Amino acid sequence: MASDIRTGRNQAHRLKRFRDEGLKPVISGAAAGEMADRAVLDCGWGRLLFAQTFAEAGPLIEALRAEGPDCRDIAFYVRNPHVLLASAPQEVFLDPSHSFRLDLGTYRPSRRQPRGFVVRRLSSEQDAEEINRIYAARKMVQARPGFIWSRRDDRSLTYLVAEDSSTGAVIGTVTGVNHDRAFNDPERGSSLWCLAVDPQAAQPGVGEALVRRLAEHFSTQGLASMDLSVMHDNDQAIALYEKLGFRRVSFFGVKRKNPINESLFVGPAEADGLNPYGQIIVAEARRRGIQTDVIDAAGGLFRLTWGGRSIRCRESLSELTSAVALSICDDKRLTRRIVEQAGVTTPERIDADDPDALRDALTRHDALVVKPARGEQGKGVFVGLKTFEDVAAAIEAARVQCPEVLVEQQVQGDDLRLVVIDFKVVAAALRRPPRVVGDGRSTLRALIEHQSRRREAATGGESKIPVDGETRRTLAEAGYDLDDIAPEGAEIQVRKAANLHLGGTIHDVTDEVHPALIQAAIAAARAIDISVTGIDLMVRNPREPDYAFIEANERPGLANHEPQPTAERFIDLLFPLSQSPAARAFHANA
Repeated sequence: MASDIRTGRNQAHRLKRFRDEGLKPVISGAAAGEMADRAVLDCGWGRLLFAQTFAEAGPLIEALRAEGPDCRDIAFYVRNPHVLLASAPQEVFLDPSHSFRLDLGTYRPSRRQPRGFVVRRLSSEQDAEEINRIYAARKMVQARPGFIWSRRDDRSLTYLVAEDSSTGAVIGTVTGVNHDRAFNDPERGSSLWCLAVDPQAAQPGVGEALVRRLAEHFSTQGLASMDLSVMHDNDQAIALYEKLGFRRVSFFGVKRKNPINESLFVGPAEADGLNPYGQIIVAEARRRGIQTDVIDAAGGLFRLTWGGRSIRCRESLSELTSAVALSICDDKRLTRRIVEQAGVTTPERIDADDPDALRDALTRHDALVVKPARGEQGKGVFVGLKTFEDVAAAIEAARVQCPEVLVEQQVQGDDLRLVVIDFKVVAAALRRPPRVVGDGRSTLRALIEHQSRRREAATGGESKIPVDGETRRTLAEAGYDLDDIAPEGAEIQVRKAANLHLGGTIHDVTDEVHPALIQAAIAAARAIDISVTGIDLMVRNPREPDYAFIEANERPGLANHEPQPTAERFIDLLFPLSQSPAARAFHANA
């Protein structure tokens, strides 16, 4: 009897150790016979190799060597990573991620329901395409075309999406793997992969809702746990998982050394000090074997050298842009005159020093725009001004940035940015002012702070929503104060300007732009004689020809337009002989 008690205690102790330390026990006996041998699951973006089903390191290394092109395979649940790495140190590396586990037996669903969006299963080919779009926006490896939709009925894979209740747009996604169905897991486990939220989404709690829905889905299937792997420095995601009850466990992942994983195993790159707008260019240059020397990371200044050609750049501003072109873009008054002479349509301009002209313009137009003649990143720009008092105050505020101020008719519509490189449009995107979606319980201040953190994380710290006089004025026009609680589902614009540095969002429309808008952007670039520029037009619809020119930017943020090949075309311009065959075909057909 005492022996039975001791045995029971020992078993309980072992189970507690496995639970607390997260150690996968070595599967043996009858259970091992039931479990699939050398289990591998294709996920489209790569394969999951369940390391506990590989008895020896050799076969697992061979499986990793079979990784397909443009894929990221992951060997997960590696029990002895030092042994595996020693088997092929030049080919594989230890993934710098933490592993977490959620005990589905003790997990309790939240009483709060999603607000402003719904979480559902994959239901259409369009959903599958949107999942890949979000992957691309988050710089994740995309699944092969058609793969996700083809696996919609797979019993091992579960695809969930978050759908905007107002627009029907897919704003988030997560993939779940049922281990019992994938390889007859005796522990009846599961895992979460590819949690991603559209960086432009305004609704709070999208990621949390996706994780909870997946946990509830696996719980109803009788599974015992749900695991995940997250990069060690992804503090925002780790905080979410810990909030939901996940605990750190000692599972390890091993990946193959390939170009996709390069940043994970080569150590900090020289370009780490650059912002995302400099990093994207330096990364493309290095990919082609072009020498890169960072001169001043904080200022975004670097030198590119290939063969006998050396060019200094400040992000997308290079020595190929003349001082004259730069000065034209710097002075918005001069920019207007130059592009007008080229036949580009511009909004009506009103004399900022003529009160009578300002009052008359307010009777003829719905609203006016005030902006400094020189400036960047939306500083000193005021949009949607409808009273003389607001216009006068905006003029004084804009003069803090620059003594010369422009006052223009506000053209209704959306801000369209077209990136023109070598006088060809390579990307186009609608830029929209920041907005939040009420959840019926959070103050507008809290919603703005949450959305600002999301924008900051999505842009490498380049985009934040300031809580200032402009934000308060915009909210006041909608009948709100910062401490008000917005109704559930209410979509509230928090600033008028669509500048990305001030929390605005960007939505790719490259394949939809009307030819007249492309022609206008190229005409403006040629009039200024600038080889790299961001042309801003106000449009009602990017598929229609009507527009009004707003301004030209001599240093457009190329990283904002991924996955469009803006950095590739920029390097093509600087070093034409380094072009790939696809790029040469692009230039030949453009």
